[in-house]
Amino acid sequence: MVQKHVRLAVDIGGTFTDVVLETGGRRITRKVLTTPSRPEEGVLGGVRLILADTKLHMSDIDVFVHGTTLATNAIIERRGARTALVATDGFRDVVEIGTESRYDQYDLSIEKPRPLVGRALRFTVPERVDVHGAVRLPLDEAAVAALVPKLRAAGVESVAIAFLHSYANPAHERRTAELLKAAMPEVSVTLSSEVCPEVREYERTSTAIANAYVQPLMAGYLARMAERLQSEQFRGVIYLVTSGGGLTSIETAQRFPVRLVESGPAGGAIFAALTAAQLGESKVLSFDMGGTTAKVCLIEKFEPHSSRIFEVDRAARFLKGSGLPVRIPVIEMVEIGAGGGSIARVDALKRVTVGPESAASEPGPACYGRGGTHPAVTDADVVLGMIDPDAFAGGTIGLKPELSREALRADIGEPLGLDAETAAYAVHEMVCENMASAARVHAVERGAVVAEHTLIAFGGAAPLHAARVAEKIGVSRVIVPPNAGVGSAVGFLAAPVSYELVRSRHARLDAFDSAAVTALLAEMEAEARMLVEPGARGEPVFARRIAFMRYVGQGHEISVTLPEGALGEADVPALRAAFEADYAALFSRPIPGAAIEVLSWSVLATTQPARPEPVAPAAAAPAPEATGSRACFDGKAGVSIAVPLYRREAMAPGARIAGPAIIAEDETSTFVSNSFDAHIDAVGCIVMDRKAA
Repeated sequence: MVQKHVRLAVDIGGTFTDVVLETGGRRITRKVLTTPSRPEEGVLGGVRLILADTKLHMSDIDVFVHGTTLATNAIIERRGARTALVATDGFRDVVEIGTESRYDQYDLSIEKPRPLVGRALRFTVPERVDVHGAVRLPLDEAAVAALVPKLRAAGVESVAIAFLHSYANPAHERRTAELLKAAMPEVSVTLSSEVCPEVREYERTSTAIANAYVQPLMAGYLARMAERLQSEQFRGVIYLVTSGGGLTSIETAQRFPVRLVESGPAGGAIFAALTAAQLGESKVLSFDMGGTTAKVCLIEKFEPHSSRIFEVDRAARFLKGSGLPVRIPVIEMVEIGAGGGSIARVDALKRVTVGPESAASEPGPACYGRGGTHPAVTDADVVLGMIDPDAFAGGTIGLKPELSREALRADIGEPLGLDAETAAYAVHEMVCENMASAARVHAVERGAVVAEHTLIAFGGAAPLHAARVAEKIGVSRVIVPPNAGVGSAVGFLAAPVSYELVRSRHARLDAFDSAAVTALLAEMEAEARMLVEPGARGEPVFARRIAFMRYVGQGHEISVTLPEGALGEADVPALRAAFEADYAALFSRPIPGAAIEVLSWSVLATTQPARPEPVAPAAAAPAPEATGSRACFDGKAGVSIAVPLYRREAMAPGARIAGPAIIAEDETSTFVSNSFDAHIDAVGCIVMDRKAA
């Protein structure tokens, strides 16, 4: 009998591929190692395992939701397509010049982000459109045709076209694309006026290049995945998760793969926001630590902070401007190379450092026994006693603690004169400090006090480190939700089908052309709905409209939500009032009488996002029985202590335990430090509250 409403989510990480299946009110999970050379093999392997667990077939799945870090990893590792840029004559070096700013103006040996397209593959053609979209110099089609033999000789696989002011008039970009596709049909072509129709030449060009750079890779992967699923009789609908936390079709993802650069972390932010809504936690810091990276995101009033720009491959970990800008709708977070697979070493100054290099899944940490010889964070956690070597990833991966000890002794212990346990403690402390620093920086950038927030920890490694991170940043409550080890994949299943369009069109409030603005918004809404409604499968689609406003002459905008319906002159005072209220909230006071302008407009078409109802506290339950104990090394005391071990599934809602303790489950383990007590709430979350002083 075919089971209805079977939904499957897959999150491909740098180390693990997480699989979650929901059917009939049940949720089943699996973690398998990622297969970097052909990621679809790891996905299908995990899917087959979870289908065997549930006695279902591929044809029973109604919805398949997929998120991946493949696009981000391709940019960071520089293994995308051989890409060329075609720009306006005189603007060949936009990606080198950037904004002419230095992310660290006092660093004389500063390392600027390396462009994805070297100068030899950057070409220009005569053409010119002004800021209002008027053609000042017609496109030289002969010059475009002359590029074809040069592109062929260079072995170019993908082309980004980014002309000056093409957001105002894309005609020249479109005609250039027609000519190149006719001559070179095998080459992928990206238009900046389609992928990022906004002002700011550097960011728009960088985004177009990033899209072109990953498009052949992602298009090939997505096509192979769809083909393999169909060959195994999958008949449902496929969605991809975007960086903004929405779902989109496989066709749109193939066209705009740059929208997927933060798809996995976006699912994690959705997962944390759902947990916050259930528990009534209005100020939350989500902490997502997997095998390769750690992500930190602020969530206020059950909504993750969003942004219109994201930096990939930062040269300096916490410094804005040190990465490649990608201008897309994205959930705002800080991401650092601090995961379970992050490699630890001793630098020239005899300091223990962790990451950003990762052992990933191949060869993996030393304890995997797959050829890794350098110690990773997981090796440190194994030696400290936090991880049961026989129950890692539900017992599917047997760990070898002796390999962890040897790697830590060789790379950390011998250079510093430490034994393996103390070396492991040093690695654990450094990775927790890295994440605490990321949390502090992110909170300061948003004007928030990090200690006022509740920490929600998920991902395979976060529950092991959350208590120590919380101690460092002064947080008093830590929550580890059910299925925390596969949290991003669970978040995928709660994401709405959505798509956001942003376009630049200048307008001043003191000379507001309401008819032109209304027509633009209607056109954008129709286009966004066209991309969303087929995938919505009959669900109602709502539109949210935003204006990005600023005082005339300022350099940055503030987002202001627009009223529904056509805009008229009567709406102008309300727009001014809304902008000045938001401006005063950020900068303490507005500027009386100053002229206000709108630089860009946004329309989000979306189905209704999931929003669970708050849950009442659980009644007290008897204290659970410990299933045993584990010897854990206490770095402060320099000795091993016996820490009681509990199984999460054996702890009833309302059950309480005192720290230190370890709560084990198949997907991860939670370490409750001596500073916290823990209980299970009505939802099944592990809630750690700081002990009274």
